[in-house]
Amino acid sequence: MKIELPQVGESVTEGIIGKWLVAVGDKVEKYDPLVEVVTDKVAMELPSPVSGTLREIIALEGETIPMGGVIADIESENEETAPTTAEEKQPDLEAHSKPGKEIGTTGILLKDVAPVGPTGSGGIIDSTSSEGDIDRDQDRGNRVIYSPAVMRLAEIHDVNLEIVTGTGRNGRVTKKDLQNFIDSGKASVNSKNVDHDDKKGSITDSVAAKDTHPNVPGKDEEKISLSPVRKIIASNMTKSATLIPQAWSLVEVDVNSLVELRNKVKEDFQKREKVNLTYLPFVLKAVSESLKEIPLLNSSWNEDSIILKRQINLGIAVAAPDGLVVPVIENADTLSISGLAHKLDDLTTRAREGKLTVSDVQSGTFTVNNTGALGSMASQPLVNYPQAGIITTEAIVKRPVVVNDAIAIRSIMNICLSFDHRIVDGEQASGFNRSVKDRLESINLNTQIY
Repeated sequence: MKIELPQVGESVTEGIIGKWLVAVGDKVEKYDPLVEVVTDKVAMELPSPVSGTLREIIALEGETIPMGGVIADIESENEETAPTTAEEKQPDLEAHSKPGKEIGTTGILLKDVAPVGPTGSGGIIDSTSSEGDIDRDQDRGNRVIYSPAVMRLAEIHDVNLEIVTGTGRNGRVTKKDLQNFIDSGKASVNSKNVDHDDKKGSITDSVAAKDTHPNVPGKDEEKISLSPVRKIIASNMTKSATLIPQAWSLVEVDVNSLVELRNKVKEDFQKREKVNLTYLPFVLKAVSESLKEIPLLNSSWNEDSIILKRQINLGIAVAAPDGLVVPVIENADTLSISGLAHKLDDLTTRAREGKLTVSDVQSGTFTVNNTGALGSMASQPLVNYPQAGIITTEAIVKRPVVVNDAIAIRSIMNICLSFDHRIVDGEQASGFNRSVKDRLESINLNTQIY
């Protein structure tokens, strides 16, 4: 029985194989964890859908696999016959591309897993060929076929692939094989056999510069290997910065009355609700109401259209131990300040403990980032792709300001909105910031938090 990477959400298209928890030949029971998978939402363990024996591991550790892709083969206890030839297996492999096919054969086991986010995928990682690919390779003669990732890496490091020993199926060279070869130092010696004339103009100036001055650790430096979580974060930030034409708008907010209200009620709130009342629930309330006023910020770009979101689902950027994660408060506009405080406390606690589920990080329509909690005074956040905007709140500081033509000491907070300029113009962005500012500045000692 072929085990597929299950579909875990509409926006999740691929996952990185982390660590296999079983080996070929191991017996597994139904629901036993098989492998750790990192997606742009969460890290998770995939359980076995059947009891049987692991016959083959198809997706290797470190590979990026599309949702619905085959990752393993289990000989089920109830399986009468198993496919033995490539021809028998090929129909199943081709079926993944057929419209209407229901992908995913396993459920999802989420327990004490590390969160990741916000969106995106890992870097370019090589994958080995399928049985059908091997047959096609044989049909072409004995000519060796390499994956694009392997060929690209070999080109960058000037490596003759014919001298690299492959450990993939049918002796194919994987990216891991090539990387180990490069790390061993053999590449610089054996690359002299490569015909450099055939590669002129194939490498960009930036890559060529990297080859001339390789970024390798010196004697006083330390190399830190990238975790799957960090790869996903890096990919997401690159996607955000390159695919979204971003602009930003910064305003000052006088939150003196907000500070007074919180100081007045926070102790009683803690005793009654068993939850700390921070400034963030007040911000979330102001943001959710402002999104109803200017709905373009609660949307996404779709090339030939703009998709307006009917629900206001606020993603909250949280600095978790393994990287940034963005849990979501659904229908935030329907909650009171007290309700937002409870939701916020629950999500941030579970994010830092690595106990978020897939449902906790799905369906965000707008993101709020609280860099002020880290002491930041001003920052420009990157939009959480494919959303239209993200707002960040900065540290509250006392400053002298002009109030009614007089100098007064007030509590001031900066807020910065980054937005997709394809969707939102300066007028809407400024209007949104003004709306959030007005709502926060209108808070007084009589503001209801329930």
